[in-house]
Amino acid sequence: MKVTLQLLAIVFSLSLLTGCLYPKEKLAQNQIPYEDQIASVQRAVDQFKEDTGGLLPIKNRDMETPIYQKYPIDFTRISPKYIAEPPGNAYETGGVYLYVLVNVETNPTVKLLDVRISEEISELNLRVQMYRSSNGYAPFKEQLHPHVFTLDYSKLGLKEEPYVVSPFTGKNLPLLITSTNEIVVDYRMDLYEYLTKYEHTYQTGDEIRDLLVDNSMFVPTNSVPYTINDKNEPIFLDN
Repeated sequence: MKVTLQLLAIVFSLSLLTGCLYPKEKLAQNQIPYEDQIASVQRAVDQFKEDTGGLLPIKNRDMETPIYQKYPIDFTRISPKYIAEPPGNAYETGGVYLYVLVNVETNPTVKLLDVRISEEISELNLRVQMYRSSNGYAPFKEQLHPHVFTLDYSKLGLKEEPYVVSPFTGKNLPLLITSTNEIVVDYRMDLYEYLTKYEHTYQTGDEIRDLLVDNSMFVPTNSVPYTINDKNEPIFLDN
């Protein structure tokens, strides 16, 4: 009972925090991605890079940070000189997107990370941590890959399997757990759609998540690497 009450208290606190970050009156206007907003940030980043001899306006992140979450843009370094203020849909101004850079070594490109996905995963992580503290292990269910499993959500007190909404396709994507107890999004449905929709030269063994990045405004946050099989279907990449 004590653990359950602690969990409820934490989840309630998170809901209050989310409400503070994203007031109802701002949600409607700040949860839509606009290409012109991305373009304005891209121009600011490019000009900053030119004026500083190649530096990028990014926040410091640990080297172990997942690649698509590794280079968030630091708006304090480009505003107001290069851009009046962060876009309305940016996390810093109460929006739901974190502006990040990809291809930083060759062609720094602005993309969006949907913060709502990370928040959903954080809440589920709390439940998993509570379960592990009581049982000594995570509620693994079906093994999909040597390092990826489905979760037994009923053991976490959930009546239905939670999901996140894909920024790429609008589909409801399942959440999985890795052998290191990391909650991740299952992007196989998105990848399958993009593999059939867009031309590519990927072969078995190649990492294919850039297919999503190159053909959209977004990055696949909280994910594991994927490749393709001989049927052009997405599968988890051995690493």
